[in-house]
Amino acid sequence: MNKKIEISISKKKVLLNILGSIGFVALGIWMVVSEKESESNQILGILAIIFFGFTLIIGIKKLFEKNSGLIIDSKGITDYTNSNSIGLIEWEDIIDIRIIEIMSIKFILVDLENSEKYIKKAKNSLQSKLMRKNLKDYGSPITLTTTNLNCSFKKLEKLIMNEFERNNNFG
Repeated sequence: MNKKIEISISKKKVLLNILGSIGFVALGIWMVVSEKESESNQILGILAIIFFGFTLIIGIKKLFEKNSGLIIDSKGITDYTNSNSIGLIEWEDIIDIRIIEIMSIKFILVDLENSEKYIKKAKNSLQSKLMRKNLKDYGSPITLTTTNLNCSFKKLEKLIMNEFERNNNFG
């Protein structure tokens, strides 16, 4: 493959995710400070503040990033779509591509010859733990989706499947 396919980050989708995160952080704060709420609701409120606060920070960073969200070229798939992204996934390491749906969100699973090689690329221990959980739960540490991309899932699936078949035939 001589061409390079670049899919940009959708600023609109990222902005909607930021607004959703703000809403859930506000709900979490309300659950914590409300006198009528039970202790379990206050704990849920704290967890909501932490989780959605984290997604809010990631969303704001993503809003101002300049690089493409996903690049498909002769080397492989380079993923910069979310906080769990590890960069280049080389074609020679990919043994299969699968589609799953979790809570109405479709994901592309990238099955690897050596998952540990990519888990070691994790930027921090949280990312490493998330990748290990994905490996345990879904059989792959790498999941791709169009949540933040300027692309439909169907189009992304077709692009990746076509390029995987093309590059797998040469490998």
